[in-house]
Amino acid sequence: MGVLNSTDLIVIGCGISGLSCAVSALQAGANVVVLERATEPEFGGNTRWTDSYWRMKSATEVSDDLEESLVANAGHNIDPNVIDAVSTPYENWPGYVKAHGMPDPELVSTLSSMAPSTVDWLQSFGVKFDALPTYFMTAKAPRIMPAGGGLALIEALRVAALKLGAQIRYETTATRLSRVDKSYELLANGPGGAVVVLWSRAVMIASGGFEGNQEMMTQYIGPTARYLRPVARGGYYNKGEGIRLALALGAAPAGDFSSFHAEPVDPRSKRHEALVMNFPYGILVNRRGRRFTDEAPGPVDIHYDHISRDIKDQPDGIAHVIFDARMDDVPNWKKSIRTDLPPLSASSLEELARACGIADEGLAATVKAYNAACGKGRFSALEVDGLSTQGLSPPKSNWARPIDKAPYFAYPIIPTVCFTYGGVKTNASAQVVDNDGRPIPGLYAAGEAAGLYYQVYTGATSVMRGAVFGKIAGAHAAGLVPK
Repeated sequence: MGVLNSTDLIVIGCGISGLSCAVSALQAGANVVVLERATEPEFGGNTRWTDSYWRMKSATEVSDDLEESLVANAGHNIDPNVIDAVSTPYENWPGYVKAHGMPDPELVSTLSSMAPSTVDWLQSFGVKFDALPTYFMTAKAPRIMPAGGGLALIEALRVAALKLGAQIRYETTATRLSRVDKSYELLANGPGGAVVVLWSRAVMIASGGFEGNQEMMTQYIGPTARYLRPVARGGYYNKGEGIRLALALGAAPAGDFSSFHAEPVDPRSKRHEALVMNFPYGILVNRRGRRFTDEAPGPVDIHYDHISRDIKDQPDGIAHVIFDARMDDVPNWKKSIRTDLPPLSASSLEELARACGIADEGLAATVKAYNAACGKGRFSALEVDGLSTQGLSPPKSNWARPIDKAPYFAYPIIPTVCFTYGGVKTNASAQVVDNDGRPIPGLYAAGEAAGLYYQVYTGATSVMRGAVFGKIAGAHAAGLVPK
């Protein structure tokens, strides 16, 4: 058993949340040890693989709808007494309200107000943010992103952390956490199976969600979890231990454990995030050749999340987007496609159905009914056009044009998990809150491990919240260090 000297802060996880916390604490004078399950070349969890969009108009302004969107997706059937309570000053909230899993106004306003200064802080390490092109054909919310994506963020922060004296231990997984007086004892499995023991005044849980743990996925998501996989390799490292360690210490749960942020990808591709986002201009059908959802209720950046999750409930958890030669009327439509494999194609719908492995009679009947329901109006590819079906269930609300111009095409699509929603409750200082609404001394969480989302993901906020609350946690934890 290897015992390390005690430190001021242990950070579990080396993605955007963990490294933001580590650097912030180091800048405030704390000693920091970072534990990372992955090998050094794969460090960074999901952050390594993401484009890292931020829901901001510029480096100094968040999106006008940021707070509204987060509050709108705060959960189902929220008790009006809870809503009344959160409209009062935080110190007056009852304990059960402080422990409530919803993204309360304190968290939302902190994220909104602190995002610009966090961008500025990240840029001090050489990262550049700009309004770079996205893969969305239609989008409601503005977005900026770092040049080089999430990888640029974690590489810059790791360099800063090491210069400031951080220890980063790769291939090391936290397995047990206990409070002893005012300190924490943490056990971890290190390289070669060695047991590592660490002591610290504070611990940051930044180890992601549980999308890489099939047992937890099935427990919380249900039997359709068997159809799901992480959107990129980083997700396989997120096995939920950090969340379980915090829950075992009395942390209140937060976020929707039964749901996740989904992205539609081509299951044939080995490429990470092999997105297929052109379905608003075609139709989605299941194995039986039947439609099952409105493919185009509005801008795709708002709706792709729940449409993707709908696919997991279809036979075999798969769908196909069906389209025809009219797709070429959509300017630059291939920017919505990130798979490296071509679509299936055929000269007839029956041939296309056989190529897809779906019921040819079902597809033919579905397309016939859909074509008959397409209304007349002006097709406008790059804006919500209201060109909808009439008398069809489910409807298609926009961009509804007949599919009758050969050749015909299809991409297979499965939903993949970007991250799970369920985690632990935190306050505006990123402190983990117990089931009575009290901060657990010295325990912090951010990113996927801190539950925030319900219903539909508020796009372009995941890396942003990880950086904001990671930075806050580091500065707060450093305050525990004797001067």
